[in-house]
Amino acid sequence: MGARRAVAIGGGTGLPLVLRCLLEGGFETAAVVTMADDGGSSGHLRRELGMLPPGDIRNCLVALADPASDLARVFGYRFAHGEGLAGHALGNLVIAALADLEGGFAEAVEAAGRMLGVRGRVLPSTLADVVLTGRDASGALVSGQANVAGTDGPIKRVCMEPAGPDAYPPALDAIREADVVVIGPGSLFTSLIPNFLVSGVAEAVRESSARVIYVCNVANQRGETAGMDAADHVDALVDHGMDGVIDVAIVDASEAPGDRAHVPAGAHVLSRIEARGIRVHASDLVDPAEPAHHGHDRLLAALSEVW
Repeated sequence: MGARRAVAIGGGTGLPLVLRCLLEGGFETAAVVTMADDGGSSGHLRRELGMLPPGDIRNCLVALADPASDLARVFGYRFAHGEGLAGHALGNLVIAALADLEGGFAEAVEAAGRMLGVRGRVLPSTLADVVLTGRDASGALVSGQANVAGTDGPIKRVCMEPAGPDAYPPALDAIREADVVVIGPGSLFTSLIPNFLVSGVAEAVRESSARVIYVCNVANQRGETAGMDAADHVDALVDHGMDGVIDVAIVDASEAPGDRAHVPAGAHVLSRIEARGIRVHASDLVDPAEPAHHGHDRLLAALSEVW
C-alpha cells in the first residue's frame, strides 16, 4: 500500500507549516495555493509583468524542497536595498523568469519544483487573474487582497472578480484523490476563503472521501478578523461554501488573559462548533517564541491525533 495522500489548502505563512507537518507524517503532500495576493513583491510583479502572484507559491516550494537543497535558502532571500529590487524575494524573480522561459505560470511552478527537488506538488488554485473584494462590518466595499487584509473593521464577506474563476484542473484532481485535506492556518478572508471562491474547489472537497481538518488561527488579525472567536471563523468558512464539509476543527485551548488578539475558544465557543457536527480537538498550540503563530511540534502532535 502506498503512502496516504494529503492536500493543504491556503496561503501565507501558515500553509508551509502544515506542509512540513504532513511530510513528517509520511504523506504524499500537495499544496493548493490562493492566487489572490496583490501586496508586496507579488503585487509589484503582478502589476509590472502581468503575471500571477508567486509569493505564496514560493513559500510552499521552499517548505517542500529537498532538505539538502542550497537553492531553497537562496529562493527565500529578500533584497533589502536596490532600486527596483528592494522588497523582492529572489525566488519570486526566478519564478517570473521561468514563467517567461517555460511559457506559463503553471509550467514555471513545475520547473521551480524540479530545481528545488520538491517532495510533493505545489498547485495554484486557479490560473485566472483575480481580484479579491470584501465588505466590512459597516457594509463598505474594500477592493484588493492587501486592502481587505488591512481594513480597519472586521470583514463579513469576500467575493472574487471575476466571479467563480475556473480552477486549475490538477488542483481539483489532487483534492478529489486525497485521504486528508487540511484547511489553514492562515488569514481567514485573504488566504483561506479565496480558494473556495474558485469554481469547483469547494465541490471537490465535498466530493472527496478525505477527512477534512480545519486548523483555526491562534490569533486574530487587526481589522480582518478582529473580535472573532473560533466558532466565528468556522461560520465564515461555512458561509463561503464549506457547509457540511469540515470533519474536525483544531483550535487553540491555551490561556491568554488580556491578549486581545487571541482567538477565544471557551466551552461555549466549542459547543457552537460541535453543534455543526464538527469534532473539536482543543490543545495548547501556541509557539512560545511567536505567540501569534502555531508551534510546529504542537501542531504536528494535534494533527497526528486526528488525521
